[in-house]
Amino acid sequence: MTGTRPLKVFLCHSTDDKPAVRKLYRFLLDQGIDAWFDEEDLLPGQDWNLEIAKALDSCDIILACLSKNSVSKEGYVQREIKIALDKALEKPEGTIFIIPARLEECELPYRLQSYQWVDLFRDGGREKLLKALQLRAERLGLNEIQKVEDKPKARATKRTARRKPEKAQTINVYVNGDIKDTNVVIGSDNVLKKTTPLGTRKS
Repeated sequence: MTGTRPLKVFLCHSTDDKPAVRKLYRFLLDQGIDAWFDEEDLLPGQDWNLEIAKALDSCDIILACLSKNSVSKEGYVQREIKIALDKALEKPEGTIFIIPARLEECELPYRLQSYQWVDLFRDGGREKLLKALQLRAERLGLNEIQKVEDKPKARATKRTARRKPEKAQTINVYVNGDIKDTNVVIGSDNVLKKTTPLGTRKS
C-alpha cells in the first residue's frame, strides 16, 4: 500500500549549474516527484540558511548534481554534501539516500566515490535515476513514480501529426483540342503517386 505523499528529493548543486539543474527539476516534477530547488522554493524574505537546512532534514533523497565547476568550487555546495554525508550515517545500511548525478564528464569528489553515480548527460541516465528513486519510494511506502516517457517515440508521433494530409488533384490533359479524362493523384510533397492511363480517342 502506497502513501499519500510523493518522494522528496533535494537538489544539491552549484549556482553555475542552474540551467541544467532547472531542466532536471522540471523533469522530476513531471514524474510526480517533490523536488526541492532553491530557485523555486525559497521565498522573498526567508532565511535561506534555515530553509535549506529544513529541506535537507526532511528530504528522502539528496541528489548531488556534479560538474567540473561544482567539484572544484568552494562554497555552499560542499557544505550541503557534507550535511548529506552526515545524514547518510543515520540511515539503515543499504539505504539509497545520496545519489551523485554527473551533469557532464567530471571527477567525483573523494567523499562521494563510495556511492554509485549516474551520468545524466548520457542516454538512459534519467531512466536509471528514476529506477533508484522508485526503489527508495517503494521502501518508504510512498506514491509510485510515474514511468518516464519514451522520448524518441513521442517526437516521432509529433512529427507525424504535423504532416499535412495528401491532396488529390485532377489534371486535364488536352490532345488535339480534346480533353481526356485523366486523374492524377499528387502528394503534399509534389511527388507523383498514382496515375490512370490516358483514354483512347474514338475514330
